Amino acid sequence: MTDSSLLNSELELQQQEELYHQLLLQTMGNLQTETQDSKVIRPQPGVCVKTFSEPSKEKVFINICQSNSVPPPPELSREELVELLQSEDPSGYRVPMSLGEPHTEVDNNSQGCTAYDVVINQDFFQRCQKDPLFQQFVILVSVEGLENKYSLQLNRDWKVLKNRKFLGSVTEQNIRTKSRPVIQELQPPENSAACARRPEFSLFVEPPTRNPEYLIAEIKLPGVSSSRSLVLDVGEDQLVLTARPSLYHLDIFHPFFVDQDNSVAQYNKSTQILTITMPVVSSPS
Repeated sequence: MTDSSLLNSELELQQQEELYHQLLLQTMGNLQTETQDSKVIRPQPGVCVKTFSEPSKEKVFINICQSNSVPPPPELSREELVELLQSEDPSGYRVPMSLGEPHTEVDNNSQGCTAYDVVINQDFFQRCQKDPLFQQFVILVSVEGLENKYSLQLNRDWKVLKNRKFLGSVTEQNIRTKSRPVIQELQPPENSAACARRPEFSLFVEPPTRNPEYLIAEIKLPGVSSSRSLVLDVGEDQLVLTARPSLYHLDIFHPFFVDQDNSVAQYNKSTQILTITMPVVSSPS
């Protein structure tokens, strides 16, 4: 015998779910009508980038999508891009993008992983596809954007998947259609470096008892809320750090020659300490 009360309960639950879904759609419609500076878009797949989170080494996939609803960045030639990447502050060039929420997916090995959807302008995306330098640049900007928004640390040794444009299913995103007020950047005074404070720092080597393999610098930066305000230059035997605007300035020489290209810097926003790990090439005799 079938219990009719169970059937009635299931029917009531189904009706409640349908009513909830209708109310949700109405609410989203009202919000979109009331909020004229944003709209819901469905981006098109672009490229899928595979990397890892640090230090857990968990797989992370970045779906770089395209949509003409996202405004294009300012015009930039290849020569200007090369010059920008070689400058002290490449973050001065902004690429408009929409950073979606993380979603759990399953990779080809049936292992759980995390995916993020990043949406950029369609014309700019097509240009990046034609030039590997632009493609690497937009991947770097996407990685840094996700790191800053979600307090992540992602491995820079990423891989663009050849046979996959998207991991998971394409979902809608709510993007801004109205630009925020333009912030006018005032030129700092000529003696800005002189006004900046010298931060507290410590240098030590690892391992401490044998020939050093790494030189590690820990720099305390109270008041610095994001790594975006930091400009770091690692030389063979010199370390230069500036925290804008005119907050901290550090310029020191150390008694080691280090591998500049393989040096890694990590900023912990909770402790407000910048840690720089530099492989030692040679030490003083």
